[in-house]
Amino acid sequence: MNKSDLITKIANINPELYQKDANKIINVFFDTLSLALSKSERVELRGFGVFDVKKREARIARNPKNGDVVAVPSKNIPFFRMGKAMKDRINK
Repeated sequence: MNKSDLITKIANINPELYQKDANKIINVFFDTLSLALSKSERVELRGFGVFDVKKREARIARNPKNGDVVAVPSKNIPFFRMGKAMKDRINK
């Protein structure tokens, strides 16, 4: 399922909601989630999971094409941990 499929599904389940309104809702949700993660804030959605940011330290790696040594700088990586209710739904 992609973003447009999600918007269509929300609009179909809620007939009082126009598709453009469902689009706005989804865009606000993702923008808010992205903004929180960019500030290194934790976003917890009960029953679904937790979005968090992990810091990956700087390291020395190798280029797989030619084997040259490459310095990789430290960076923040988005991380998702599934909630127990979601795990139970998936593993029925």
